[in-house]
This record gives sequence, structure tokens and C-alpha cells, in this order.
Amino acid sequence: MQNTEPGPKNYEIALYSFPEREHTRLAYQTDNLEIQMSTSSVEATVKIQPEITPIPLMQLATAFWGFKTLATAVDMDLFTHLSSSPMSASELARWFNIEERPAEMLLTGCAGLGLLEKQDGRYRNTPLADTFLARSARYYFGGFVTMLNRRLYSGWDRLPDAVRTNKPTTWDPDKQKSLFEGADPAMMGTFWQAMHSLSIFTARALGEAVDFGGFRDLLDVGGGSGAFDIELCMRYPKLSATVYDLPFVTNIAAEKIAEAGLSDRIGTEPGDFFADPKFPAGHDVILLSMIMHDWSELDDRAILRKCYEALPKGGAVVISELLVSDDKTGPAPAALMSLNMLVETVGGRNYTPAEYSAWLNEVGFRDVRVVWFEAAGANGAVIGYKPK
Repeated sequence: MQNTEPGPKNYEIALYSFPEREHTRLAYQTDNLEIQMSTSSVEATVKIQPEITPIPLMQLATAFWGFKTLATAVDMDLFTHLSSSPMSASELARWFNIEERPAEMLLTGCAGLGLLEKQDGRYRNTPLADTFLARSARYYFGGFVTMLNRRLYSGWDRLPDAVRTNKPTTWDPDKQKSLFEGADPAMMGTFWQAMHSLSIFTARALGEAVDFGGFRDLLDVGGGSGAFDIELCMRYPKLSATVYDLPFVTNIAAEKIAEAGLSDRIGTEPGDFFADPKFPAGHDVILLSMIMHDWSELDDRAILRKCYEALPKGGAVVISELLVSDDKTGPAPAALMSLNMLVETVGGRNYTPAEYSAWLNEVGFRDVRVVWFEAAGANGAVIGYKPK
């Protein structure tokens, strides 16, 4: 019977080499390496600790393979087609007018990533792909993939330049005022649609982790498409909200709010939270979600001062972000998002709970606490209260 057991647990590799002179023997041994040389050959036995393998490095080094497979499938709108009509490799090849070899390889790759499944010779979307990657999906996420592929991928390719120069690589700060200036309008529309999908699920996690039931009026500073306001108001029936952002962004938010049927509880306030001397008043809680990482420490402190001035006594500020650990050793999503800020912004990075807590206390907030949760866009919230 053939032995089907895994190889030796110490991963021994025996290497045989050239003949040696008579009676020659050399033994060299460490904890992980043993080499023995005898009269007839040199035998090297390499013992590798079982918990240390190159597998994690292989996964890191080839991570872009998975991303580019996903991005190519999204670019071809593969998941939209398969949502209504499962196909074999040959059928897909005819549909896209490509050869069967790449069609089969792409389908196999997407299936290996958990995006497709095969039944009776045809590939179809998994629930994950149907929920997020078919254009008919309510929470279409393909726009985020497209934005990463067409905008950020090339910027990350120049990460060494960003590290050496401390300048973004997706736009030129010497020629543009911001990363939005001169941006393709279609791409920006794709960006905001993608962020809406991402923010919906992050807002749900935030609403479960942080109790907004004791507040009446929420000001969402840099609120984007209004996803957080929509989700929080749906969860907390007595809560009203205002999306405060640049005029072209609040126009997008107004459309999303109307689609959700919440125009009577969620309003918009066009403005610039840096240029405006004060934030809109009349709110007892201010949300800063997924915006603080865009800016420098100096800018973020200025934002928190305006929050403090705009809030009544007893009001609160909620900072929802991908938080870097206080010892700055991770977690990976926050640490890598921070590097993304190096590629995308002039002074932004992802901050730690200790840093946010110190700034909040410096401005005058008290009873600062940290709440952890798990979501696509954030892993926690730092909350501070204005003394009564």
C-alpha cells in the first residue's frame, strides 16, 4: 500500500553530493541544520521548524494575483452575466469572443477565490458574488474594485517612491490642490458608489456597537453619500441626521437619502469643514467616520476643536476608524490603510486609540472610551463627551 501520510514532521530534506576521500567525515550540526559527510558521499539533512514555513510569504508575495483576477472579472462584468446565466468555459469564450483557454482559466481562478461555483459543467456566482459583484445587486461593490484597479494599483506600484519622498503617488501635490482636483468624474462617481456600499455595512456594525439611542440630532462631518446616516436612522427611529460635506458630495447624499425614503429625517448641509469657521450647530452628537485618516495630526486636532465648539454640554463626538494598535504593530487592515494614505494623501495616516484619546482630552472632551467591532471599513470607535 502506498504511504499517503504527510512527510516527516521535521521536514527533513536529504541531499546527496560528491564522493569524498577515504575516511573523511565531517559533522556539522545546529538546532535546525545537520550536515554529515562520510567516505562515500556528503549527506545534508535540513530540519526546518514545523511552525516556520514560506507559506505566509508566498501568500503575501502573490496576493496581487487574486486581486487582479477579481479586477479582471469585474472589468469584464463576468459576475453580472453569470448571475442570470451560468456558463461553461466554452460558452463563456463564445460570449466574450475570447479563446477557451483563458476563459477556463479565469473561471477556475474565480472559483478558487470562492466567487464562483460549478454545477453540471457550468459556473455560477456564489452568494458572495451575487450579493456584491453583480451590477443588479443592491450593495454592488464592483465600483470599489474598479477604483482600486484603475487608480490605486498604479499608485501602490510606486510605493517605494512614496516612502522615499513622503509624497502621494496617485496625484501631484505640486500641481493639484487635492486628490479630487482633475479627477475623472466617471471615476469619482464610481468611487462614491463603492464607498456607499462599504459604508452601509460599516455603519451597521457601528450602530450595533455604539448606542445612539440617547441622541436626537447627529451631524455627520464629511458624511459622503449619507450611508452612515441612513443606517443609523433606520436603526434608531428617534434619531435625525445632517450630512455635512462638499456641495457635489451632498448632492449625491440627497439622492441616496431620497431613495431610502428618509428625506424627512436626514438633511444635507453643503460646506467645507476646513474653510468654514464653525460646524453647523444644533446637534448633540457628531460623527467622524473614515475621514480622520485622510488628514495630518494638526488638521485632525483642528477638526476636533470645531466639534467641541459646535456641541452642547453633554454632547458627544464619535470617531469611527480602522484603528492602529497603541504599540503600532498592526492590525494589518489598519496598518495597510495607513500606507494607502501615504500613497493618496499629503499628511494622512491611520492613528491609534491613544492618539485620538490624547487629542480629545486636550480639546476638552472627557470620559473618553474605545469600543471595538469588526467591519469592512472600521474596527472601532473612540468616543468623547463634552462636560455638562
